[in-house]
Order: sequence, then structure tokens, then C-alpha cells
Amino acid sequence: MPRIVLFLDLDYFFAQVEEVENPELRGKPLCVCVFSGRTSDSGVVSSANYVARRFGVKAGMPIKAAKKLLPEESVILPVRLEHYATVSRQIMANLKKFNTPLRVESIDEAVMDITQAVGGDYIEAEKFAKKVKEIIRANFGLTCSIGVGPNRVIAKMAADYSKPDGLTVVKPENVEEFLRDLPVKNLPGIGAKTETLLAEHQIKTIGDLSRQSLEKLEELFGPKKAQYLYLASRGIYDEVIEERPPPKQLSKIVTLKRNTREVEEVMETLAAATSEAYSRLASSKFFASKIGLIAITTRLETITRQADIRLGATLDEVLRSLRLLLTKLLETDEKMMLRRVGVRFSGLKPVSGQTSLNIFSEG
Repeated sequence: MPRIVLFLDLDYFFAQVEEVENPELRGKPLCVCVFSGRTSDSGVVSSANYVARRFGVKAGMPIKAAKKLLPEESVILPVRLEHYATVSRQIMANLKKFNTPLRVESIDEAVMDITQAVGGDYIEAEKFAKKVKEIIRANFGLTCSIGVGPNRVIAKMAADYSKPDGLTVVKPENVEEFLRDLPVKNLPGIGAKTETLLAEHQIKTIGDLSRQSLEKLEELFGPKKAQYLYLASRGIYDEVIEERPPPKQLSKIVTLKRNTREVEEVMETLAAATSEAYSRLASSKFFASKIGLIAITTRLETITRQADIRLGATLDEVLRSLRLLLTKLLETDEKMMLRRVGVRFSGLKPVSGQTSLNIFSEG
């Protein structure tokens, strides 16, 4: 029986939740932002609807830069991660009712192995995907994009291909054609650094990548990543879809736009990384009792600082703690320049009992 995997991606999730709950926002450029705490414009865009994207706004962009691109009628809202996590958990609970292997990938993504549910039939798989879309729209008023394919990598790329509110089915016999002309950056796991290195070797499309030998890829990336790139570019990288084990910690590290020791500049980037890690924590139904700052200097030293936080701390509380840790760290060495920064949630405890909004509220 051919394996069939479904990948679900909730369209511009945070912004779309705001539109559903405030219909007057529909049709207006809308950005949901993470404010880093110093001024009304300090922070980054976390989610933008497709109206805002037409003006060039995208996730991760500084709020100041986004405002310069947007017209006056645009709406800028603060992120409500606790609320989006609650909606996400409700959606995932609906998916679990299908009794198929399910893995929640993030607050707005999930992957399902629907092989048995559809009897290995791609026609039935398309019907299954349409049913999932109907349930999410009927129960939550939200659209989603779904990809169906022989493995998770193909299914995820198919979901990306069909945004927004799309459905793309890639059968095994169509995998090579689907991948051939796509840029390498479309392959999950390929970031800017990998894309640049591949381009230096004239590897610009996934088709180009699929023609490389495993030996050459190992020379460039080492055995583990080379194995993934070799198989994924050929559409045959496979993995078992099952629920993730409870996390021991959650972290996210990002590279700064430039080497700096300016607190505001660092916090702008750190706020986006923290928002992403926090949303994963909240959607996984875990609290953290400790928050950690990870700082990588231009001398390639990795320095960590940690503080206790209350269980159920809000994103604003977490960012305030990180700002304090960062400020104190930089005060220890006036010549310290940072290259990368990150956040780590640890001391995780599962949420017990009712998972309503008040468990995340302040006070």
C-alpha cells in the first residue's frame, strides 16, 4: 500500500484569527506584531495577511519598516500568542478525531499519515483533505492550505505551493516533475547559508541538487545533512509520522542582521525568535519555569544567562526578563559584540487541568 502523508498549514494564522474575530478587519492590510518593549515601533511583524503582503510586508520585518510600506488604513495589532495557542489546540483536537498518526509541527502546522484511512488511494486522499478543510472552516472560520504526497517533505512543499486556502496533491509518479524546477530554497531545511553555498556550485534548482552525488554533498555539508539533501531532492526522504515525545526544553537561535551590542537592535531579532519558541511551548501545552538567554559573540564564545519565571508567564514578561539578562550581560564587557542570539525555555511542566486563557494571564 503506497504511503500517503497530509501536511496542514493554517493560512497567516495569527492575522486570520484576528480577522475572524473582528470581521471589520477583512480587506485591510493587517499585521500582528511582537513588540520588543522599548517604543511603540520597536519589534517585528509576526504575521501579515495577504493584503499587507502585497505592499511588501512579511514576517520578521521590523515594525518601523512595515509601517513605511503600508497605507494609512492599515491595522497593527499586538500578538496574542496565548489565545492563538488555545485556538491551535482546539484545531489539533479536531484532527485527532480522525484516529490517524498525527504530529503537531508548530502552532499552525500539523502532519498526518493517512495511508490506512484512505486505503493508499490518492483519490480518497484528496477527499480526505477536503473534509479536513471543511471542518476547520465550519468550526473555526479559518482557511488552511494542505499538501498531500508520499512523504512529509513532499506534502509540506505541496502545502506551501498552494497557499492560501489551497490543496495540492502530488502522486509518486509526479514527484520528479513537481520538484525539478523549484528553487533549492523551497526544500525544507535549506536556509540562506545553504542556498548560497549551493549557488556557488551552480546548484540553483532542486533538479540540479538531485543530480549531485552523495559524495559531493558530503564534502560540502557532512554526512548527516548530505544524506537528507540527497534523498529529499529525489523526493524519497521518508520518516515515521508519530507524536513527538514531551520536550525537555525549547530553544531558538538566530543570526543578527549585523554584529552589534545595541540592546534595541538585539531585542528586535530576539523578540521574533522568542515569539516562535513561545508559541511552540504554548501549543504543546507546557509551561516553563526558567528562561535562558543564549549569546554568541564575534569571538565565537557562547555565553548563557538564566532566570526564573513564573509558570504561565506571558510573552511580555518573558521579553522583559530577556531584556534584563541581555542588558546585564553587555554591562560585563563594554567591548562585547554579539553575532547570534537565542532563547531557551527550560524547567518545563505540562499544563494540567483547564487550558483556558486565564492560565497565561498576568497577576
